[in-house]
Amino acid sequence: MAEFGQASEKVPSSPLLDKVKPGTEDDSGVPPYGSGVSNGDCALADDAVLTPPSGSPGLDRTNAAAGVQEGKPGIPRRSSIIKDGNRQRRERKKTVSFSSMPAERKISSASDCINSMVEGSELKKVRSNSRVYSRYFLLDADMQSLRWEPSKKDADKAKIDIRSIKEVRTGKNTDIFRSNGIYDQISEDSAFSIIYGENYDSLDLVANTPDVANIWVTGLRYLISYGKHTLDMIESSHNSMRNSWLSCLFSETDTNNVGYISTGKAVQLIQNVNPGTKNTKIELKFKELQSAKAKDKVGNNVTKEEFVEVFHELCTRPEIYFLLVQFSSNKEFLDTKDLMMFLEAEQGMAQVTETMGLDVIQKYEPSKEGQINGWLSLDGFTHYLMSPECHIFDPEHKKVCQNMTQPLSHYYVNASHNTYLIEDQFRGPSDINGYIRALKMGCRSVELDVWDGPDSEPVIYTGHTMTSQIVFRSVIDSINKYAFFASEFPLILCLENHCSVKQQKVMVQHMKKIFGDKLHTTPPETLENYLPSPESLRGKILLKAKKLSPNFSGAEGDVTDEDEGIEMSQRVGNDNILHHLTVVPNKRFQLCRELSDLVSLCKSVQFKDFESAFQNQKYWEICSFNEVIATKYANENPGDFVNYNKRFLARIFPSPMRIDSSNMNPQDFWKCGCQIVAMNFQTPGLMMDLNIGWFRQNGNCGYVLRPAIMREQVSFFSANTKDSVPGVSPQLLHIKIISGQNFPKPKGSGAKGDVVDPYVYVEIHGIPVDCAEQRTKTVKQNGDNPIFDESFEFQVNLPELAMVRFVVLDDDYIGDEFIGQYTIPFECLQPGYRHVPLQSLSGEVLPYATLFVHVAITNRRGGGKPHKRGLSVRKAKKSREYPSMRTLWIKAVDEVFKNALQPLREATDLREDTQNAVVSFKELCGISPVANLMQCILALSSRLFSSDNLPLVVFNLKEQYPTMEGQGLIPEVLKKAMATYDTMIQMSRILVENADSVYEKMVLCQKSAMQFHENLQSVGTKEGLKGRKLCKAVESFTWNITILKGQADLLKLARNEVLENLKQIHYAAVTCGLNKAGTGNAEASKPRRSLEAIPEKEACDDETGD
Repeated sequence: MAEFGQASEKVPSSPLLDKVKPGTEDDSGVPPYGSGVSNGDCALADDAVLTPPSGSPGLDRTNAAAGVQEGKPGIPRRSSIIKDGNRQRRERKKTVSFSSMPAERKISSASDCINSMVEGSELKKVRSNSRVYSRYFLLDADMQSLRWEPSKKDADKAKIDIRSIKEVRTGKNTDIFRSNGIYDQISEDSAFSIIYGENYDSLDLVANTPDVANIWVTGLRYLISYGKHTLDMIESSHNSMRNSWLSCLFSETDTNNVGYISTGKAVQLIQNVNPGTKNTKIELKFKELQSAKAKDKVGNNVTKEEFVEVFHELCTRPEIYFLLVQFSSNKEFLDTKDLMMFLEAEQGMAQVTETMGLDVIQKYEPSKEGQINGWLSLDGFTHYLMSPECHIFDPEHKKVCQNMTQPLSHYYVNASHNTYLIEDQFRGPSDINGYIRALKMGCRSVELDVWDGPDSEPVIYTGHTMTSQIVFRSVIDSINKYAFFASEFPLILCLENHCSVKQQKVMVQHMKKIFGDKLHTTPPETLENYLPSPESLRGKILLKAKKLSPNFSGAEGDVTDEDEGIEMSQRVGNDNILHHLTVVPNKRFQLCRELSDLVSLCKSVQFKDFESAFQNQKYWEICSFNEVIATKYANENPGDFVNYNKRFLARIFPSPMRIDSSNMNPQDFWKCGCQIVAMNFQTPGLMMDLNIGWFRQNGNCGYVLRPAIMREQVSFFSANTKDSVPGVSPQLLHIKIISGQNFPKPKGSGAKGDVVDPYVYVEIHGIPVDCAEQRTKTVKQNGDNPIFDESFEFQVNLPELAMVRFVVLDDDYIGDEFIGQYTIPFECLQPGYRHVPLQSLSGEVLPYATLFVHVAITNRRGGGKPHKRGLSVRKAKKSREYPSMRTLWIKAVDEVFKNALQPLREATDLREDTQNAVVSFKELCGISPVANLMQCILALSSRLFSSDNLPLVVFNLKEQYPTMEGQGLIPEVLKKAMATYDTMIQMSRILVENADSVYEKMVLCQKSAMQFHENLQSVGTKEGLKGRKLCKAVESFTWNITILKGQADLLKLARNEVLENLKQIHYAAVTCGLNKAGTGNAEASKPRRSLEAIPEKEACDDETGD
């Protein structure tokens, strides 16, 4: 007996819990709390303390409490108690599991599941009193009843008639699970519930592994559909589609029609179908099979039966089989209707047509039978899920998909540091290939450290070091050739000039001759406030370097030297580096007019402080920050740094103390809006993974638009926030790591031979409050198809700046070794079942090595991208948090913001009332909050038909808001479902009908407040504010505007999502045949109009109407 948590509070009442009568024994003969404890035939001493069997992942014991209540040895604590049924029991057969050892047979059909159920499994039964009982469940041989033992009930009572089962739910989705004191300690993936009887009672079970749970869920669903004819059904012609295809494959190879083929041909045949399978593994399987039949075997040839058996063993992925049967209406294949539902409900695809479904089948189904009939078999489904169409990366982001007409300062720029170096910073060689490689990778800012060279030819290398030299002209030639190889958008050349005037003129000649018109030399527009856009600078090369003053008329002038290496080396000897950051003396040198004139939009200047920059810096001037200095500003002045970067470009370069060419974390500076974070491209690892992954999201063009909150003129954002970001809705990321495929042995690893013991880390990188990581268990000795089946949840407060990184490691007692990784921006995640292509440490794709995952993104406060995010988390009205406005102590402005409080409150109530209603409906449907409403209706549909397969309830789809209508006598359980659905529809209607007016009130308040923006400081001064109080008033103003904008956007998104929900209900009702006759043929009602966010300029214009 073991205890999990402390259930000190009374279990909440629920319809299902009410059916367990107080004071009566449960089916095991255990009386209620406070009585003597017995366990079927296994009597326990009063002072006995039992422990659960080890190795039961179905229950998470990380937070488990141990021991019994002090002072009362005979009375267990009022918490979960495992009743161990192992004692004095007849020996059991082993349960079928495909995840423990790779040699065990795999589940690939319903008959496998039924056979496993007949053999029986150890399952844990969860009761309403927070107790858990270990029982042995098995299916009767006649497949009519489900039994469990031990039990003090009569044998004919400790069972459930299969015909009485209404539904089988996966996960912890019944009232008993939700109200249980050990809810958090039960694995979602190992839990399932059997809903049975006229009163819809629930039998809530937890398997030792998700594999076993899947076996029972799949088998029971088949039994519900086909009863005693289940085996006849699954052994019918439909089930032979795979075998027929394999027979055809074999016959095509057996050209002589002798009934066998050589082992080599058989191995090649399997490899052609499943390229990731290792030759040695296939050969070994054939040898094992042939050695077992050695007495009857002649030669080493392979028969058709042996080929089919080995193919089933090596090429079956049970996790995909279990997924297929969830959507196949209990068939062994998906028809076009099933596939369309899978694509819409799970994969988030919009407007899926039958033609699209047939196209998928024709493209991926290997069997002729499936192609002709429009069926997608297990192998076809596997091929589809492993295709690029089901990769985790959203294909929309493989091309330039962001607005490229914003000012240059509004984008992150892919940047390289000391691009010419290909090893360390002190002795490493300089090589033109450093530039070629960086430019091919989409880099848009490269560095040239130029010094006087022999024969009047400038050279590039790092001064004060032993790095080798390359000729400047050769570098310029290569840059010209590859400048726009990967991207058409502007390339910035960061020129660190240490040359004499004579060689400066040589540089100018080379650049003018080689670059020609590509070199952007047009002077900046003095009347503008921002840099031009990447779009307007397409195909141009910008020079970032020192520039003579416009008032200087001579041929040569004196400017400060930009020697990043010597700058830091001067500071190293200082005891207090940070205190003297701005007082380090700089050398000066002569700059020729010709080189100065080539610099237009990126004039290098030295940073003094934020106050001086805000007052004096020109938009075309750019400052470079050593990472040490930049880190200081990021920590001490995060708000000022963000505001500075709204208008000016900031370049961050690594400390020259990084002699080994290690990399800084770019996220530390991206979070402050720093655009150009220069990386050592030659050094692989986490930091370069982040950089490469980040710039994938906009067609790898080298430019990524920064989050809106970092671009808007009036917005409040602090990179070091410890809470949610004002005006930004936090997202909940749900990731399930299902399995892995074809993991290679780590490079250089030899201690364990070819054995791999993999586990997976999921990491979130972003602003500090978002950074998190979770890891799976280790799967021993299986790198080919390890099953993890573990789910994680992360809250992401600033999704636009977040990245997800999957890392696969080999568990080793000496030190865990790297197998592969994949890094992806949060905004590029595709929802649904996806494969993650793993990459090596150096960034190359690992052949056939993938992770199989499920991704869902929900929203804590409503809104989000269609098909990606949904209303999910219920909040009681009493605990509801309403947005607040900060007081400026400027009377006129405070009055405006005071008027915003009521619409802000109304908007919050509209969103969260709808949200609560949706969550309540999902719970009643027996699915998790991650699911969408299409999946809700599908789950509910099985209860909406009578035993004669006639609908008890139909959906009237005539109006925009579908209603449920009863057809005759309705059971009480369905009446509750209809009432909950009706509440959800009413809340949805109220939100849609009132969203416009509430939105317009918030926009009006925002416009009224923005009229004070330009003169806010003078108005504050007149009110007597000065110094710190005046600065605080300005900060409070930006906070309030940010809140108003954000809440208006959330309301708009919530409204659009409600309209999307209505479409999903409409589509699901038609698909399930539950639409009322004469309704549902037309398209779902379209939204009346879209709420649009108020543009920044419009908000500032007091003459613009709504």
